[in-house]
Amino acid sequence: MVCLCGSISLSRAQNDRGMERAQRIYEYFVAGQGDSVYAVLNAEAKNMLSPQVFKDTYHQLEAQFGPLQAVGAWKCDEAQGLMFYYRDMTFLRYTLRLLLAFDADGCMNTIRVMPAPEQVETPQVVFDEEVLEEREIVVGADGYRLPGTLTLPRVAVAAGRKVPCIVLVHGSGPNDRDETVGPNKPFRDLAWGLAKQGIAVIRYDKRTKVYGAGIVPEGKHLDMDTETCDDAVAAVTFAKRLPEVAVDSVFVLGHSQGGLMAPRIARRSGSVAGIIILAGPARSLEDMLVEQATYLASLSGETNESKAQLDGLRRQVANVKRLGTPDFNDSIPLPLGLPKEYWEYVRRYDAVNEVSALKCPVLVLQGERDYQVTMQDYSLWLMALLPNRHAQLKSYPSLNHLLQEGKGKSTPLEYNEAHPVPAYVVEDIAGFVRGKDVR
Repeated sequence: MVCLCGSISLSRAQNDRGMERAQRIYEYFVAGQGDSVYAVLNAEAKNMLSPQVFKDTYHQLEAQFGPLQAVGAWKCDEAQGLMFYYRDMTFLRYTLRLLLAFDADGCMNTIRVMPAPEQVETPQVVFDEEVLEEREIVVGADGYRLPGTLTLPRVAVAAGRKVPCIVLVHGSGPNDRDETVGPNKPFRDLAWGLAKQGIAVIRYDKRTKVYGAGIVPEGKHLDMDTETCDDAVAAVTFAKRLPEVAVDSVFVLGHSQGGLMAPRIARRSGSVAGIIILAGPARSLEDMLVEQATYLASLSGETNESKAQLDGLRRQVANVKRLGTPDFNDSIPLPLGLPKEYWEYVRRYDAVNEVSALKCPVLVLQGERDYQVTMQDYSLWLMALLPNRHAQLKSYPSLNHLLQEGKGKSTPLEYNEAHPVPAYVVEDIAGFVRGKDVR
């Protein structure tokens, strides 16, 4: 799904200056020097806050959670187009995180105290040459050549056994074959883990990654078919022709937007053994954009700028819903800068109806901590699949949108921490492929 996070690159010197500012504000904060903290706020924040807020906060924290026991090192991470600086403060009874962000001129636009996320260690996924084999491949439709990787279980292939195969389909944006986000590579983790379970996996660089703006063939428009489905269908055809793969055991696994489109990919492919919808939205894209943006804005506190941005997005989304009617306004920009044809496609496509028409087995997996695709989507898949006796659904309390383990509310900052896909997700997918019940 679309992640409303920007991308910025700061020099080491800029980061050092940010750390120095953060440390100075921290010292003011714990000393109760509210006037000094207030003085470094930008004009908008000064209008919303007062020095008195900062004079009393730290002493109130100690009164509630006990004396401060330790402080962590300053760290920085990018989210929502901002660089956030934070450190964890361990009190006697609780650990909190002090989170700061600055404007380009050095004035502070964000200061928050929030619960520190509990650290969860997930074992790394390791490539074992004795068990796995990888080959470079090329897939794609309409003359587009997309480099990819075929991961095979070495022992099964050496023994001449034909194996099941899963085609991985990315979320939105110009994803590489590993679906890399920060230090995380969920598609690589899935490929290696599933191959260890005796299942071949195809993953490939997305057309938007390889060709940029030149992804639309002559005579077509940019929509989710040209962005995602056409190449996924071609990859399914490629998989069925592989001598190592059982032709009647090819599955499609779609993550995020790939999960949204997995039912259509299955129908267009003619016959697949089943689909896996991994954190796939079941609702309209435009409504989810507003929901995500509202949640992300709440993390750093509402400002006049963030409110204006949200109001602008809501206006764009309301206009999208008027497509095909006399009330549609061509002068209002469309969300994400995507063309009219793309949004017309989105408005026509109904994933719930599409999945309801499938006869093949369906597995829906959802992280309960996911703020991009939520349990509301999971409920819609559940209702749609009740008549399908071959459908299975499972949610994971500790997982976010990238299948990272954690506790508490998920935030974009988690995506900058390296947490691989847990083995139990791989085992559930492998069990589904083998026809077992997922529990």
